Amino acid sequence: MSRVLDRRQVLRGATLAGSGLALSAYMPAWAQPVSAGIAKPLPTVSGDDITLKIAHQMMMIDGRQSHAIGINGTVPAPLIRLREGQNVRLHVVNDLDEETSIHWHGLLVPFQMDGVPGIAFPGIPARSTFTYEFPIIQSGTYWYHSHSGLQEQEGHYGPILIDPKDPDPVQFDREHVIVLSDHSFQHPHYLFDRLKKESGYFNRQRQTLSGLLAGKDQPLKERLMWGKMRMDPADVADVTASTYTYLVNGYGPKDNWTALFRPGERVRLRFINASSMTTFNVRIPGLPMTIVAADGLNVRPVQIDEFQFGPAETYDAIVTPPDMRAYTLVGESVDRSGMARATLAPREGMAAEVPPLRKRPLATMKDMGMGGHDMSTMDHGSMQGMGSAATGAQAGSMAGMDHGGMDHGAGAGSMQGMDHSQMNHGAAGAAAGAMAGMTAPQGQSGAMPGMDHGSGAMPGMTDRQPMAGMDMGSMNMRDFSKAPGVKKGPGVQTISAMPVDRTGEPGQGLENVGHRVLTYRDLVALDRNPDTRAPEREIKLHLTGNMERYMWGFDGEKLSESPDPITLLHGERVRVTLINDTMMGHPIHIHGHFFDLVTGKGAYAPRKHTVLVQPGGTVSWDVTGEEGDWAFHCHMLYHMHAGMMRVVQVRKAGEAAA
Repeated sequence: MSRVLDRRQVLRGATLAGSGLALSAYMPAWAQPVSAGIAKPLPTVSGDDITLKIAHQMMMIDGRQSHAIGINGTVPAPLIRLREGQNVRLHVVNDLDEETSIHWHGLLVPFQMDGVPGIAFPGIPARSTFTYEFPIIQSGTYWYHSHSGLQEQEGHYGPILIDPKDPDPVQFDREHVIVLSDHSFQHPHYLFDRLKKESGYFNRQRQTLSGLLAGKDQPLKERLMWGKMRMDPADVADVTASTYTYLVNGYGPKDNWTALFRPGERVRLRFINASSMTTFNVRIPGLPMTIVAADGLNVRPVQIDEFQFGPAETYDAIVTPPDMRAYTLVGESVDRSGMARATLAPREGMAAEVPPLRKRPLATMKDMGMGGHDMSTMDHGSMQGMGSAATGAQAGSMAGMDHGGMDHGAGAGSMQGMDHSQMNHGAAGAAAGAMAGMTAPQGQSGAMPGMDHGSGAMPGMTDRQPMAGMDMGSMNMRDFSKAPGVKKGPGVQTISAMPVDRTGEPGQGLENVGHRVLTYRDLVALDRNPDTRAPEREIKLHLTGNMERYMWGFDGEKLSESPDPITLLHGERVRVTLINDTMMGHPIHIHGHFFDLVTGKGAYAPRKHTVLVQPGGTVSWDVTGEEGDWAFHCHMLYHMHAGMMRVVQVRKAGEAAA
């Protein structure tokens, strides 16, 4: 429970012993300091020739020693600082007794230099050296990590900062790189083994009988309904603070890593989510942030108080601390079982109050893929094998409407500024083809520049509807008629009946926090996109899984089952629509490409290399094929390890894919 601070006590303590010691009594146990604060910059390497040595080492976290795999003796690995336009040679020395690799996450490099064993190159054998060489054709905040086994979880990751060749459009007085990660004192193979045997093994926040009797969480009727479906609404994160310590630049909450500033300075914070399995909610209580870049690329400034980002995403934010006080930087895990913590302060040794962990979220019907209907007014008698056809007033309101002639492409201007948020669209495009008399191109959800489809939910719907009269236990949650391209098998536990575009939402658990939270629809590219052509075709991919067996894949197939590669032509413009059939968020990453999120921003759509697809949600993006063989996967490390990965093969016209 949060304790009320007595102002006189705090001032007296700050005078006698510094605010860090004064406030220690008001911190939760997991944030009690073991140091007065560590204002230590990341080790940095730069130049045209860089050597990186990968080896086992020990590291200290909150006063406790742990094994790690580091680079040049540090975790995170050294900050690699480069400049746009240079050519770099990176000599990677593998001092391990096993194969290793480095993937340059977000960097546009020849595919042979991309660093994925078995796809881009053979890997780096034990006790050997491999040299990566490529030109630097971009600028911004990126990172690098192992793509071999589960080495990333053991500390094999580090930041990359590329300075632009032209003047930076973002003005700032100083900068700090903030690498957020998760670390366990247990071996990653043990964690994976636990998940395979019991997927909820690390969840210590399940609903309880005592909670029910106290009136907490779901009422009895909802608990029984979810129980019939063998679903756990508290299953928000696979691996939690029951085993993880959340780190900032390799330091735990008790270490109190500190970023320094002078009051009034514009400070650029370069946030990197280098975690293996953790989606973070980032905020600095009392200090607003202005987002200026996403995944390394500049965006129009957006002032916020909090943002959610999944593993592998990056955001740059500007903060301007006005006075001589400390601020707590919070990276709270999505399930709110723990947090990474650091301090922004004018001098070393200061600290601010660490906020208590907020109440953990519960999954809703929208997270289950039921976001497109008002459950309280629906006729549930036919839910078994339910089709997606709109009925009654929903279908009638669209009767006879023909969208076939509309130009929905990225360059369409006829729809600019059109607001569809008040129209009755049902499932916001996912079931658009089922509306009576309506024909429309596939995958157009959110595709029209300036068009706002809202959340896709029916009027009057809330996530926690009691769903009176609905027998969810008899509902067919594996209706493959809704996903004809998905392979039937034990790897598919559910198919989302009514998934919706959730790019306009702040993220799971952040719907009612009472302050400004970033959404993907807030992002607008600063520069016009290099390719604004309309897509020539669409690829739909279902994100599938069986949480009880801990099986993950695309379209019901694991990589080990050798599914056909996803094929594109070099220069081909393609729309990719991702449909999340699971109750987990998935950060999906494509190597060697940036894609344009379809969020209604037209030629200024935000360009990213990784996107977090919310549970039961959809995301569409347009991409232009770049020649090569590229990995495409979920960036939850254990999801990828379990099979949620594919190969994208891009060939020039007339060349057959191997």
